[in-house]
Amino acid sequence: MIRRSSITWPIVLASLLLAMLLALTILWIVVQSASRQWGLLAVGTIFFVLIVVGVVLYLVLAIKEINLNQRQANFIDSVTHELKSPIASIKLCLQTLDLRTVPPDQQREFHRYMLEDVQRLDALIDHLLVAARLDAVSAPPDVEDVRLEPLLRLCIAVVSRRYDLEPDRIALSGEPALVRGRPRELEMVFTNLLDNAAKYGGRPQRIVVEVVPKGERIVTRICDNGPGIRYELRGKIFKRFFRGGSELERTTQGTGLGLFIVRSLVKKMGGGIHVHGRGPLSGATFEVELPGRALAAEERAAEPTPVAPAEEQSERETPIESEANQT
Repeated sequence: MIRRSSITWPIVLASLLLAMLLALTILWIVVQSASRQWGLLAVGTIFFVLIVVGVVLYLVLAIKEINLNQRQANFIDSVTHELKSPIASIKLCLQTLDLRTVPPDQQREFHRYMLEDVQRLDALIDHLLVAARLDAVSAPPDVEDVRLEPLLRLCIAVVSRRYDLEPDRIALSGEPALVRGRPRELEMVFTNLLDNAAKYGGRPQRIVVEVVPKGERIVTRICDNGPGIRYELRGKIFKRFFRGGSELERTTQGTGLGLFIVRSLVKKMGGGIHVHGRGPLSGATFEVELPGRALAAEERAAEPTPVAPAEEQSERETPIESEANQT
């Protein structure tokens, strides 16, 4: 059991120290004012102010460290669960196939379950490796102009297949556009955000994807019909390891790295990401702003860049799972 530190004692200790310093400062000022030693009073006051600033900085750093420790503890709990669940499922399927004769149709079903579990493990390892590489200093990435509409349709197909969504559950609208980036990283960003919308959306899910050109920037909005995101969480959900609540009480999968990776990749491509508590569908709205431009008329008539079918993509895709705790 991982011990989770509490922020109560640092706050209490810092409050007591500040109260004692304040009382001592007042007493010092009164004594020195009575003796009219103005030089000593000024020097002492400066030192007291520096001590107060140091205590406040200590309190802030201590709280940040404790919060990071709590997020890391949640991360270890979630990774443990994410590893054990598919391994237990694969083990059960293999034992069933080994201990008794199974009809061919059930064998195919067991093989499909095992393939999905292996892909889940592969996805977990993949986004752990991506998160580890984000902090490494590397050369600027090679970017290219990527057609946004085919890429979004590919991501929509992957998420629809994963959650068995009807074709009309995710609506795509907006102008055809090009964005500057790397196709694989763009797939990670939008697949993760769509997965997040499907996971935390209402039942049945409804998701709206809008593409809006703004000069030399392209804004992509992903809206869901879930409960939205509380205001106090909007600045926290992009932090490393952040997942609201306790792992023992959570019912959704994730490790607390998905939205951190999304923000890092978007920033790496020269863009920005914002979240709003309520959108067109009364749920959360994520806005991804990337360098790009709307397609000209002659470019729209050209054949779009071919993409892999959804079935093939589902076999090679190792998406980053999303973890925003919407409530």
